Amino acid sequence: MKNFGLIGKSLKHSFSKKYFEEKFEKLGLEDHHYALYELNGIEGFPLLIGHERLSGLNVTIPFKESIIPFLDQLSDEAKAIGAVNTVVFDQGMLIGHNTDAIGFSKSIRPFLAMHHERALILGTGGAAKAVRYALHQLGIDSLFVSRTPQGEGQIAYSELSPEGIKHWPLIVNCTPLGTSPEVADHPNIPYEGIGNQHFCVDLVYNPEKSTFLSKAEKQGAMILNGKDMLHFQAEAAWDLWSMND
Repeated sequence: MKNFGLIGKSLKHSFSKKYFEEKFEKLGLEDHHYALYELNGIEGFPLLIGHERLSGLNVTIPFKESIIPFLDQLSDEAKAIGAVNTVVFDQGMLIGHNTDAIGFSKSIRPFLAMHHERALILGTGGAAKAVRYALHQLGIDSLFVSRTPQGEGQIAYSELSPEGIKHWPLIVNCTPLGTSPEVADHPNIPYEGIGNQHFCVDLVYNPEKSTFLSKAEKQGAMILNGKDMLHFQAEAAWDLWSMND
């Protein structure tokens, strides 16, 4: 029997369980199972893995960074990004990987134009770090926007102006703002500076069109939600688990 699952704090709207159960059924893997494990804090992780016989885990908000000290090894990508969204259990070793970066890269690549050479990343968490890594791999310069900027490469939301945002044609929301049920929430940026040369991406996928995307679309921007990234990162996670079967 192979047991997989997802750890996070609030998983009511997660797509992962349905996605992987349908995959297991399609592949005829009757001995494969997927469960949701809600943890109040990462300190519950050792108890979970001590109680459950697991072959692999997905990791979501808010544990993509805090899980790292509990792992035995990191892939090169996870090490470079500083965040983990997939764990492989291999002969007693817990190996952390990051498939968010490849998932994001695959999702946006078909829509990129030559002028999408500079990006604003809204948020600084684990997903934002994976997005920055992916953008760097694609040759796109990026800048973090944070409520509490720290150091070089980060600015505050208050520093954004309608004129300034015109020079950042790619904007990626990596915050959970706007996720169901708080669908009216959105990042506080000067949307009036967005135009038809902008490409706005939201990692939020529930609802399908967040307030952030709706406001950007009204300004003429091309928009994309996080559903494709979610599928691509899940497939990459499955590839890692399958190699260990």
